[in-house]
Amino acid sequence: MKVICFGDSITARKENYPKPVLTSMLKLKMKQHQFINAGVSGNTTEQARVRFKKDVLSKNPDVVTILFGGNDSAKHKLIPIGIFKSNIRYFVQQIGADGIILITSPPVDEALQPNRKNKRLKEYGQAVKDVAEETGCHVIDFFEILYSKPNYKELLVGIKNDGLHFGEAGYDLLSDAIVAEINKMDDVSKKGFFKSIWSIFK
Repeated sequence: MKVICFGDSITARKENYPKPVLTSMLKLKMKQHQFINAGVSGNTTEQARVRFKKDVLSKNPDVVTILFGGNDSAKHKLIPIGIFKSNIRYFVQQIGADGIILITSPPVDEALQPNRKNKRLKEYGQAVKDVAEETGCHVIDFFEILYSKPNYKELLVGIKNDGLHFGEAGYDLLSDAIVAEINKMDDVSKKGFFKSIWSIFK
């Protein structure tokens, strides 16, 4: 299975790894699958939409993870939530709901991030969940996974220590969540395969 991780700096960051940490961890946890990183730091969904065909569609992926919102919702880059939601929906429509895992953007430490607020990040995360519900695709509420933990600010500490770009502990949680969703997809695929085989021999 070929999996493309499409997103902004949360997807693209290397931290202490020679290559992007997210796909590096995923490769270690799921050696049977191919993982390609298509994250670009600073991207909003408007910018990502321009490169979607080249960076994602042209590579014929089986599964695409999509993680945006940290820049779209930022005060200095703000993409209206309606346009953001429309862009997320566009990505799903182009790939097909069965091959998409939408991921909500993580919370921030507001003391270190004057341009980002968790209230707005949660609203953009809700837009992502709304698209997932409309289309029937998989979704990971990563905002809630982190924000629900009492030590979430500690989990947000990375090399930059800017309250946004987290380190290995955060990526371990994110990659585990993605692994769980891919396993669900594999289970559904296997059930469909065996069901079709069974129908032949009925």
